[in-house]
Amino acid sequence: MNTNRKKKKKIIFAIIAIAIVLCILIALLLSRKSATTIVKETVTISRGNIVNAITATGTIEPISSVEVGTQVSGTIANIYVDYNSVVKKGQLLAELDKTVLESELKSQQTNLASAKNEMDYQQKNFNRIKELYEKEAVSQTDYEDAEYKYKNASYTYERLKLQVVTAQKNLSYATIVSPIDGVVLSRAVSEGQTVAASFNTPTLFTIANDLTKMQVIVDIDEADIGQVKEGQRVEFTVDAFPNDVFEGKVIQVRLEAKTTSNVVTYSVVVEAPNPDLKLMPGLTANVSVFTMEVNDVLVLPAKALRFNPDIALLKKAPKPTKKPEGFAPQENTPAKNMESSKNQQDKPTMVWLEESGNDMHPQKVEVGANNGTEYEVLKGLKEGDKVVVSMKEVSLKEQKQEEMNNNPFMPGPRRKK
Repeated sequence: MNTNRKKKKKIIFAIIAIAIVLCILIALLLSRKSATTIVKETVTISRGNIVNAITATGTIEPISSVEVGTQVSGTIANIYVDYNSVVKKGQLLAELDKTVLESELKSQQTNLASAKNEMDYQQKNFNRIKELYEKEAVSQTDYEDAEYKYKNASYTYERLKLQVVTAQKNLSYATIVSPIDGVVLSRAVSEGQTVAASFNTPTLFTIANDLTKMQVIVDIDEADIGQVKEGQRVEFTVDAFPNDVFEGKVIQVRLEAKTTSNVVTYSVVVEAPNPDLKLMPGLTANVSVFTMEVNDVLVLPAKALRFNPDIALLKKAPKPTKKPEGFAPQENTPAKNMESSKNQQDKPTMVWLEESGNDMHPQKVEVGANNGTEYEVLKGLKEGDKVVVSMKEVSLKEQKQEEMNNNPFMPGPRRKK
């Protein structure tokens, strides 16, 4: 009987011991699962460039081009140049049929000769009447009549001289020559075609002065035009050469506004050297105008300035070794975070610097130029410093899993067959 009781007691003690061990194991597992740590994301301060650019589209155009036309009507008799012909100033481009114009000139020259003959005759007659009038051999009426006819003949002669000059000039217009050195971009006529210059001057050729120097006419939106200034650097590409990046600079910001579909734009002229003659008139350019460039400076991400840890995380994190005067961490509430972020954007002067041993402390900084995502560091930081950009609380299990995922030597998950 006593033996059975002892066996029962041993079984009960064993069950209690096992339960205690299980409870301890469960407690350990739960505590291990609930253990957390503070994880910080940092960025190392390095040197770089801070740029701000405006993107737009434009059109490649020659710096100087001339439309060559004719001031007289007629039929194109000969054409001596074609598209892409290189021409010199004064070079013959085309000729109109001169038959009518030459006939007009000869007719005016004949009329002039007749008027000269009439003027000479009336002059001799006037001189003769004048001598007789001085001797009172003729009446005053005869004298005045001779003088009148002589003056009219003189006027007619002078008028016909001008008509001869006009006929000569019109004949010269039948010979079309190049007004500048350049390249023929377009030819609008063919031999045998009739051109009429009644109301306006018809365009026969378009000549570009120098295709090694081009310009880009860029349409900049009214919201961005205030940032564009003369002398700013420009980069652009064209679809014809997608792997080439061309450079230029702003040489003019035109004040004339253009409105298209209720969108107001301003034309900006960009000087674009073209030594390889790759840029052709009419190409569409994808332009970047660099309105700000700061090179080889310490670069600080904007998110480091916006980072503001809450007091709860700071209490769990390692204590900072130093803290500037008057600094107080903010509680992590939406309203206060928004207000703090706004104030830091208006006057960003504080970042959190990570020290050795996983410590961190706030650091005052002085920043300069920025493009919205990066700031130039003027004072407070040096190259190689690590600034905190985010901080969060995670479990040890999550941290370990993340470290394993980020380890390049760890095998990836097995794929299901």
